Amino acid sequence: MSNNILELKKITKVYPNGVVANKDIEFDLKEGEIHAIVGENGAGKSTLMKILFGMEQPSDGEIIFKGSKTTIDNPEKAIEMGIGMVHQHFMLVPSFTVMQNLLLGMEPKKRIFIDKVKAKKITEELSNRYDLHVDPNSKVKNLTVGMKQKVEILKALVRGAKILILDEPTAVLTPQETVELFAQLKKLRTEGHTIIFISHKLKEVKEISDRITIVRKGKSEGIFNTSDVTEKDISRLMVGRDVVLKYDKKTAKYGETVLSVKNLNYSQQNKKILNNINFSLRKGEILGIAGVEGNGQSQLIRLITGNMAMQTENSGEIKIKGDIINDLSILNIRKKGLSYIPEDRMTTGIAGEGNIKENVIGNRVVSGEFEKKFLLNTKNMDELSDNLIEKFLVKCSNRFTKIKSLSGGNIQKVVVARECSIKPEILIAEQPSRGVDVGAIEFIHHQLLDMRDNQTGILLVSADLNEVIELSDNILVMYEGEIVAYFDDTKSITEEELGLCMLGIKKHSEDRIRRAVNG
Repeated sequence: MSNNILELKKITKVYPNGVVANKDIEFDLKEGEIHAIVGENGAGKSTLMKILFGMEQPSDGEIIFKGSKTTIDNPEKAIEMGIGMVHQHFMLVPSFTVMQNLLLGMEPKKRIFIDKVKAKKITEELSNRYDLHVDPNSKVKNLTVGMKQKVEILKALVRGAKILILDEPTAVLTPQETVELFAQLKKLRTEGHTIIFISHKLKEVKEISDRITIVRKGKSEGIFNTSDVTEKDISRLMVGRDVVLKYDKKTAKYGETVLSVKNLNYSQQNKKILNNINFSLRKGEILGIAGVEGNGQSQLIRLITGNMAMQTENSGEIKIKGDIINDLSILNIRKKGLSYIPEDRMTTGIAGEGNIKENVIGNRVVSGEFEKKFLLNTKNMDELSDNLIEKFLVKCSNRFTKIKSLSGGNIQKVVVARECSIKPEILIAEQPSRGVDVGAIEFIHHQLLDMRDNQTGILLVSADLNEVIELSDNILVMYEGEIVAYFDDTKSITEEELGLCMLGIKKHSEDRIRRAVNG
């Protein structure tokens, strides 16, 4: 008799376009364990979890739940079975309070009205039980990323989830928040909950999981006791080779200043978002900006790239090669030699209805590179598209594949290929490896380092502290819209020290920061 709470037997998923996402995958889950699932982007992890949560139906295979064969038709059925899923991109209503989000659709009633006293009591009791402490009356839009994640986990628990699927739960957390999350997950395990932990961070997988399932090219490479495999073993099984995410960088050779931000202030709805931001970026430099999401980095980048306009009540200057760009359009800013890898690839990084060819060379078409009298040189367009797909290791059928049918990591490779291949003078790289597997991360990092060595100035914004430390020549830390720390010795800095600055616990003096950013 199996002691597994859940088993997937020979699960196969073939989409109507012929793409095989899963092929005869075997997976089992023991009650009260933390089971990690790792694999390259496009390996089939997300499809497998969608099948388990009822968002997709398998083409073949069996699902065995508590010893009986079952069908999970939809997420409602999964929730009834005690399966909950916390998505990488939170499914919360920003304008609602914590308790409104937590009990949405299952609010306690007092006659025909919502019983707010009872709703608050349920929220408090649940958060206390699991040490996931939240303020029931706080608006979600005012919460930190770590707090929002707690709300998502509680939202699943209040609906009776005994099996929790966590998709990239530490992607945007500081080291301190990750430590707190892991303590909470271990407590859930001792309470009898079972957790499926999907992550590309192998160090964390080793730390938190009891067992690991490795998926490669839609097939299972096996289930392993975590203690029996090293990080090298895991990466080798994932991508077929050893992967190293520590780099012996060449000594930086700084050139002229290509981007400068001076006395930048920005407010929204009478709330100060950016407070007196000053820094400059030189040719041949990777300047990292570290910070927990929601501390002004996003608005800073949107102002620099022209995706958000300066208002009359705001002040400061943004210059590219000495020219003020405050009032320029996105296109005219790009014409000055700027490329941009946005943090939200789906919303601002791609044309979702287009194919790979249209997305990977779209910026070149706009620049007129392919003009041939009154027509476009389609032969050159096709050749370049194919070359970029091959060079940047995009897994697809061909250049005409719809981009939205690709995995998140392969979509990211298309964006990186488009923005890096035109040899820009400035590259804004915002979360360039988010949701990307270790093999692709290594590839993207080498692309950025090669560009830096060829005198591109790179502004790197990332929540991945290893990425910031390994790639950056200098690092700024933002907290509550201000630059609170500046590091010019990235070889000796630790993730813990950087994390303390990101949480506002540790700050550098204003004089040190001023002298550093002014060179």
